[in-house]
Amino acid sequence: MRVVVVGQGYVGLPLAVRAAETGHEVIGFDVDTERVKSLAAGESYVEDVSSERLRAALEAGSYRATDAVRDCGGFDVAVVTVPTPLHEGSPDLRYIEESARALARYLRPGATVILESTTYPGTTQELFGPLLEEGSGLVAGTDFHLGYSPERIDPGNPVWGFEQTPKVVSGVSPASLTAVQEFYDGLVDTTVPVASPKEAELAKLLENTFRHVNIALVNEIAMFARHLDIDVWQAIDAASSKPFGFMRFTPGPGVGGHCLPIDPSYLSWRVQRELGQSFRFVELANDINSHMPDFVARRLIDAFNTRKRSVNGSRVLLLGLAYKKNTGDARESPALRISRLLLDLGAEVRAADPHVVENHRVDPRLVRVELTEEELTAADAVVLLTDHDAFDYDLVEAHAPYVLDCRRRLSGPRIEVL
Repeated sequence: MRVVVVGQGYVGLPLAVRAAETGHEVIGFDVDTERVKSLAAGESYVEDVSSERLRAALEAGSYRATDAVRDCGGFDVAVVTVPTPLHEGSPDLRYIEESARALARYLRPGATVILESTTYPGTTQELFGPLLEEGSGLVAGTDFHLGYSPERIDPGNPVWGFEQTPKVVSGVSPASLTAVQEFYDGLVDTTVPVASPKEAELAKLLENTFRHVNIALVNEIAMFARHLDIDVWQAIDAASSKPFGFMRFTPGPGVGGHCLPIDPSYLSWRVQRELGQSFRFVELANDINSHMPDFVARRLIDAFNTRKRSVNGSRVLLLGLAYKKNTGDARESPALRISRLLLDLGAEVRAADPHVVENHRVDPRLVRVELTEEELTAADAVVLLTDHDAFDYDLVEAHAPYVLDCRRRLSGPRIEVL
């Protein structure tokens, strides 16, 4: 089939390349001209898709990247994987709306359109579908198939890649569900059908809200445990020995990426708007997790004060800018806020991250460096924020004068754990 994937980021590119590898003719559409140029040159910026895989799809003629919307014409299946950010606390669905209007021009009877972007329950049937109908004159579920299948990409996960992760699928009608499920059955090992797009949309938000709330719980416990003179990490290890009724979550400098800082707020917004009620768990988790970077900064200030030093004028080396280990994704990363806080306090802040190559999200005052013995010995403090496997931890333990370890990766007399 001719497949169009709208959005060629961390979600869209793995889907597009996988579809190309399974025999489809794939058009990867993105409005970012520079991104399209990189893809056309066989250069992948997504860890889950190697440049070798991308070039193989290009050379086979099964994949093509474009920023021209006219190239989306003639599709049998179109999948929308565009960002859904928050704007002043409310969902910003303009990219979904623009995608629907663009695809509607080329929508034909019998075609299938699938939304993958994370959003609030009801978006597919109340916003996305009506825009497709308005622009095409066709009726969803009757003239064309429409469904929702939430993305479950976990960047850098060596075990659960796109193909291995079960895919939740849904449709606005039985025929639509069949069309959506048959498409994904050819791409992944397992599909999980649900009754309607609303259940699929809620399933995605439930997954991320579950993680968000539990991370907030251990983060708050970590803050209290320090003042109670308790090793929270040992307590977590002990609790993790229970073979039932407990799932391990660990503290950290905050949450990042698109999922946790943003997705649960979609559900909270929907509940407030439709029911007039507060989703208190999400709001409390947002408050705790969003203030973890401030807690890290305070811990570093306390460490300097103990040593009769000031943050102002001190040199701080941050290890990791990505929100997640072994990835280059710095979206909403707590490391970015921590660096700004320290810079505003007058620190000379340097950062090492072998995976993050995009600097447009990074404070221009931040100096990017390699992790070397010279950088470690010159630093007054080192803060481990993202525990990439690529870091030489033996080097850090041997030469850093003081380390605030936010990931419990290091040990030694000069290491302090979050």
